[in-house]
Amino acid sequence: MKSIIILGAGTAGTLMANKLSHNLNHDEWKITVIDKDTKHYYQPGFLFIPFGIYKPEEVLKDRREFLPEKVEFLINEVKEIDGKNNQLFLADGGALHYDILVIATGSRIAPEDTPGLKGSLWMKDIFDFYTYEGSVALAKKLEKWQGGKLVVCLAETTIKCPVAPLEFAFLADSFFVEKGIRDKVEISYVTPLSGAFTKPIATEMLTRLLEEKSVHVVPDFYMQEVDEESHLIRSYDGKEIPFDLMVTVPVNKGDAVIENSRMGDEDGLAFIPTDKFTLRARDFENIFVIGDASNIPASKAGSVAHFEGEILIENILSYIQGKPLEARFDGHANCFIETGFGKAALIDFNYDTEPLPGKFPLPVVGPMALLKETHANHLGKLAFKWVYWHGMLTGKPLPVPTHMSMMGKEKPEPVMVEH
Repeated sequence: MKSIIILGAGTAGTLMANKLSHNLNHDEWKITVIDKDTKHYYQPGFLFIPFGIYKPEEVLKDRREFLPEKVEFLINEVKEIDGKNNQLFLADGGALHYDILVIATGSRIAPEDTPGLKGSLWMKDIFDFYTYEGSVALAKKLEKWQGGKLVVCLAETTIKCPVAPLEFAFLADSFFVEKGIRDKVEISYVTPLSGAFTKPIATEMLTRLLEEKSVHVVPDFYMQEVDEESHLIRSYDGKEIPFDLMVTVPVNKGDAVIENSRMGDEDGLAFIPTDKFTLRARDFENIFVIGDASNIPASKAGSVAHFEGEILIENILSYIQGKPLEARFDGHANCFIETGFGKAALIDFNYDTEPLPGKFPLPVVGPMALLKETHANHLGKLAFKWVYWHGMLTGKPLPVPTHMSMMGKEKPEPVMVEH
């Protein structure tokens, strides 16, 4: 019997386990999923916990609920991948052989990579909301905090869910208004980017929203260190920003097993060099990568993992049959952006097309609006939690095209250049 092993039982690993189980003969293929614990988090929910919109228990379930019965779930930690010899070395000293490996190890925060960030102020006046523990601790802090300088700071540009820090700033504005202390809170959004987002049209819309909500944007700020004694952050070019409370998105990196296996790309963040179209690892023909673990130029987000899964199942089946890998991932990402006060925006884009205004998924009727604040978008964001638990993780097709569609989008007018 041949073996296919999936590293990671998060969003990407779980949906691939289901897709492979539905498509492979279990008499010929043994499917094994490996993860170090049984806790499956609905990570988009971490954003809502600090503001009391979700309770912590709403974002946590047992991984085993979502894995097929015929798939073996091994609770262990993989210390190293030997890609040349098709072996995994486990923390308990054991080793496993595979014929095909699917790496879905996700990404993690590394606050220790920034001097002073994970020091005496960590979980006291400095918090993250990219972890369950961070979001729960931040919720307790915000319950009692009475105002001051709130700094939302990104340490790096390569992060999980690129719009989440913006969402936090928007929801913080809404939260403090409803709490009656918005006039006592000064919110700054500090980013290494030259604007609020990476794409021009979306950046213009989001910058306008931040201005309307009196959120001060500090662009081109590369955080070098945290001065714990002075309660300020310092950039590489010497800029300083004081804070009373800082909510940070630390450096995001690939899983430690990627570092241990020396499989990461050249920038040292331990993301795996991956063909951005086929999702096969650049250096190994029988290793495939899905979700946040790869270095492809697409957003590290749950929707992306879903769209990748639709492509990857086709390419793995082609590989098994000895056929060329013809399915192509186009970088499709689809993200709701909570903007506070019961509204949200929506962006839909891929490798070649930036977020554009319009209607989604259908022209004229929508019902979602692209690059526009609406209550319908907010309801869509909240409804996604149900879709996640009952649809996405099970590997079922969702009513959104795998490849980005231009249907309903408003193409920008070409700029006329006078000669």
